[in-house]
Amino acid sequence: MDSVAFTSMLKASIMHWKQQGKKGVWIKLPIELVNLIEPAVKEGFYYHHAEPEYLMLVYWIPETANTLPPNASHRTGVGAFVMNENGEVLVVQEKSAKMRGIWKFPTGVVEEGEDICEAAVREVKEETGIDAKFVEILAFR
Repeated sequence: MDSVAFTSMLKASIMHWKQQGKKGVWIKLPIELVNLIEPAVKEGFYYHHAEPEYLMLVYWIPETANTLPPNASHRTGVGAFVMNENGEVLVVQEKSAKMRGIWKFPTGVVEEGEDICEAAVREVKEETGIDAKFVEILAFR
Protein backbone atom coordinates (compact mmCIF):
# COMPACT_ATOMS: atom_id res chain seq x y z
CA MET A 1 0.00 0.00 0.00
CA ASP A 2 1.12 3.51 -0.77
CA SER A 3 2.07 5.47 2.38
CA VAL A 4 0.13 8.59 1.27
CA ALA A 5 -3.08 6.60 0.76
CA PHE A 6 -2.47 4.77 4.04
CA THR A 7 -2.04 8.06 5.94
CA SER A 8 -5.29 9.41 4.52
CA MET A 9 -7.18 6.23 5.44
CA LEU A 10 -5.59 6.15 8.89
CA LYS A 11 -6.59 9.77 9.67
CA ALA A 12 -10.17 9.06 8.59
CA SER A 13 -10.21 5.87 10.66
CA ILE A 14 -8.91 7.63 13.78
CA MET A 15 -11.69 10.24 13.49
CA HIS A 16 -14.25 7.44 13.05
CA TRP A 17 -12.90 5.50 16.03
CA LYS A 18 -13.07 8.63 18.20
CA GLN A 19 -16.71 9.18 17.22
CA GLN A 20 -17.46 5.56 18.10
CA GLY A 21 -15.89 5.99 21.54
CA LYS A 22 -13.11 3.48 20.88
CA LYS A 23 -10.21 3.54 23.29
CA GLY A 24 -7.34 1.45 22.03
CA VAL A 25 -6.37 0.56 18.49
CA TRP A 26 -3.91 -2.12 17.44
CA ILE A 27 -2.31 -2.32 13.99
CA LYS A 28 -0.48 -5.50 13.08
CA LEU A 29 1.72 -4.58 10.14
CA PRO A 30 3.27 -7.42 8.16
CA ILE A 31 7.01 -6.92 7.75
CA GLU A 32 6.46 -6.42 4.00
CA LEU A 33 4.60 -3.16 4.79
CA VAL A 34 7.49 -1.56 6.68
CA ASN A 35 6.92 1.60 4.62
CA LEU A 36 3.73 2.24 6.64
CA ILE A 37 5.41 2.38 10.05
CA GLU A 38 6.60 5.99 9.80
CA PRO A 39 3.20 7.40 8.76
CA ALA A 40 1.47 5.46 11.56
CA VAL A 41 3.94 6.75 14.16
CA LYS A 42 3.45 10.31 12.89
CA GLU A 43 -0.28 9.88 13.52
CA GLY A 44 0.31 8.89 17.15
CA PHE A 45 0.81 5.14 17.02
CA TYR A 46 3.73 3.68 18.93
CA TYR A 47 5.60 0.39 18.96
CA HIS A 48 4.17 -2.34 21.15
CA HIS A 49 6.24 -5.32 20.03
CA ALA A 50 7.86 -6.91 17.03
CA GLU A 51 8.09 -10.46 15.76
CA PRO A 52 10.04 -11.76 12.77
CA GLU A 53 6.99 -11.53 10.50
CA TYR A 54 5.19 -8.41 11.81
CA LEU A 55 5.35 -5.24 13.90
CA MET A 56 2.54 -4.38 16.33
CA LEU A 57 1.64 -0.73 16.74
CA VAL A 58 -0.89 0.69 19.21
CA TYR A 59 -2.75 3.97 19.68
CA TRP A 60 -4.58 5.16 22.79
CA ILE A 61 -7.40 7.53 21.85
CA PRO A 62 -8.95 9.08 25.01
CA GLU A 63 -7.20 11.64 27.16
CA THR A 64 -7.26 9.26 30.11
CA ALA A 65 -4.68 6.86 31.49
CA ASN A 66 -3.61 4.32 28.88
CA THR A 67 -4.76 0.84 29.93
CA LEU A 68 -3.35 -1.13 26.99
CA PRO A 69 -1.35 -4.07 28.33
CA PRO A 70 2.43 -3.85 27.90
CA ASN A 71 4.31 -6.42 25.90
CA ALA A 72 5.78 -9.44 27.67
CA SER A 73 9.05 -8.49 29.31
CA HIS A 74 10.44 -11.82 30.41
CA ARG A 75 10.77 -15.50 29.71
CA THR A 76 10.00 -18.28 32.15
CA GLY A 77 12.58 -20.92 32.94
CA VAL A 78 12.18 -24.30 34.62
CA GLY A 79 14.50 -26.58 36.51
CA ALA A 80 13.59 -30.19 37.27
CA PHE A 81 14.45 -32.06 40.45
CA VAL A 82 14.18 -35.71 39.41
CA MET A 83 14.53 -38.55 41.92
CA ASN A 84 14.14 -42.26 41.18
CA GLU A 85 12.70 -44.99 43.43
CA ASN A 86 16.20 -45.54 44.94
CA GLY A 87 16.43 -41.92 46.09
CA GLU A 88 19.03 -41.05 43.44
CA VAL A 89 18.87 -37.51 42.05
CA LEU A 90 19.33 -36.81 38.34
CA VAL A 91 21.95 -34.24 37.36
CA VAL A 92 23.46 -33.32 34.00
CA GLN A 93 26.67 -31.61 32.94
CA GLU A 94 26.31 -28.21 31.33
CA LYS A 95 27.46 -28.09 27.69
CA SER A 96 27.52 -24.32 27.10
CA ALA A 97 31.01 -22.84 26.79
CA LYS A 98 30.63 -20.47 29.74
CA MET A 99 29.64 -23.17 32.27
CA ARG A 100 30.93 -26.31 30.55
CA GLY A 101 31.30 -29.27 32.92
CA ILE A 102 29.21 -27.82 35.79
CA TRP A 103 26.78 -30.36 37.28
CA LYS A 104 23.19 -29.12 37.52
CA PHE A 105 19.53 -30.12 37.40
CA PRO A 106 17.98 -30.31 33.92
CA THR A 107 16.79 -26.80 33.02
CA GLY A 108 15.30 -24.87 30.12
CA VAL A 109 12.86 -22.24 28.93
CA VAL A 110 9.08 -22.62 28.86
CA GLU A 111 7.85 -22.25 25.29
CA GLU A 112 5.12 -19.74 24.43
CA GLY A 113 1.74 -21.16 25.50
CA GLU A 114 3.33 -24.22 27.15
CA ASP A 115 2.24 -25.43 30.58
CA ILE A 116 5.09 -24.97 33.09
CA CYS A 117 4.72 -28.56 34.37
CA GLU A 118 4.85 -29.98 30.85
CA ALA A 119 7.92 -27.82 30.16
CA ALA A 120 9.80 -29.40 33.06
CA VAL A 121 9.00 -32.92 31.82
CA ARG A 122 9.97 -31.94 28.26
CA GLU A 123 13.31 -30.47 29.37
CA VAL A 124 14.19 -33.64 31.29
CA LYS A 125 13.42 -35.72 28.18
CA GLU A 126 15.37 -33.38 25.87
CA GLU A 127 18.46 -33.26 28.09
CA THR A 128 18.58 -36.87 29.28
CA GLY A 129 16.23 -39.03 27.22
CA ILE A 130 14.46 -40.00 30.45
CA ASP A 131 10.65 -39.95 30.67
CA ALA A 132 9.85 -38.16 33.94
CA LYS A 133 6.51 -37.74 35.68
CA PHE A 134 5.61 -34.33 37.07
CA VAL A 135 4.65 -34.46 40.76
CA GLU A 136 4.68 -30.94 42.18
CA ILE A 137 6.21 -27.47 42.07
CA LEU A 138 8.91 -27.20 44.74
CA ALA A 139 9.73 -23.52 44.31
CA PHE A 140 8.62 -20.52 42.31
CA ARG A 141 10.54 -17.26 42.14
